[in-house]
Amino acid sequence: MLLAALLAAAPCMAQSAKPDLLFKKVEAAVAQEDRDLDGVLGVAIVDLADGRALLHNADQVFPTASSIKIAVLAELFHQDQQARGGAAGKARLGDLYTMDPADLVDDSRIMAGLTSGVSRVTNRDLATFMVAVSDNAATNVLIKRLGMDNVNALLDGLGLKETRLRRKMIDLEAARQGRENTSTPREMASFLEALYRGRVLDKAATEDFFKVLSVRKDSPIPRDLPEDVVVANKPGELEAVRTDSGIVFAKDRPFVISVMTTYAADEAAAEAAIGRIAAAAYRYFDRLGRSSPYGRVISTR
Repeated sequence: MLLAALLAAAPCMAQSAKPDLLFKKVEAAVAQEDRDLDGVLGVAIVDLADGRALLHNADQVFPTASSIKIAVLAELFHQDQQARGGAAGKARLGDLYTMDPADLVDDSRIMAGLTSGVSRVTNRDLATFMVAVSDNAATNVLIKRLGMDNVNALLDGLGLKETRLRRKMIDLEAARQGRENTSTPREMASFLEALYRGRVLDKAATEDFFKVLSVRKDSPIPRDLPEDVVVANKPGELEAVRTDSGIVFAKDRPFVISVMTTYAADEAAAEAAIGRIAAAAYRYFDRLGRSSPYGRVISTR
C-alpha cells in the first residue's frame, strides 16, 4: 500500500521539482553578479503567481535615488482616490500647475522647456514627466502638493519601515545631513506587490497607476528584455548608486523585481548587473508561463 502510494506520488513530485531546479539557476546567476560586482548588491524577486521569492541581501537599506518616485506616484493616485470619495484638501490628478521657474532644479528636462507663467499642466502630466524622464522639478512640485508626511504615512500603513521619503530631489544639504531617501529590496518589492494586488488603490486607479509607471524609459530592467514586454518600473541613480524596481508583465507569469546597488566602483557595471539579473529572471518566468508542468513549450504559429 505504501509503495503504491509513493509510486503514484512520484510523477507529481518530479513535476513540481523541475521549476525549483530552474529557479536555482536564477539564484546562482544573482550570486555570480554579486561576486563580480565591485560594490554592494541587494535583490528581491517575487513570483506574482505563487509567491515564490528570491531574496539576496534583501533587508539591507539602500539609497533609492529616483526609485522613491514610485511612492510619490502612489500617493498622488491615493489622494486623487480620496478626493473622488469626498475628502477635502487632497490633490487631484487634474489639478493644474502653472510653470514657475523658481521650481527648477538640476535634471528637469521637461519642466525647463516650459514657458514661465504661461505653460499649464496637470498633476498627472507632472507625474508622467517624473516617471518618463525622472524630471526632478516635476517631482518636487508633486511632493510639495502631496506633503512628504502623507507619502510616508502611506508607506507606514503598509508596514514599510525602511522605505522613506526624507528630502526633495537635488537637496544636497539634506543629503549631507543624512536625510536620504531609502528602502530595501524586500520592502520595495512588497510595496509594488501591494499595489499590483489592489491593496492600495481601487481597480481603476491601480490600472491607471501602472499605465503611468509603464511609460517606456531608459532603464536597466527592460534593457535586455524583448521590446514588447510591458515593464512598470522606476530606476534611480546617484554617485556610486544604481537602482531599479518594478513589475515585469511576462506573459501569464508577471513578477516583481527590485535590484539595488551602492558603493559601486563602476556605475555602468552596476547598471549592467541589474539588466542581467532582470534578464535571467525574465527567462525563468517566461519559460514557466509558456510551459506545461513537464516543461514542454508548445508554440503557436
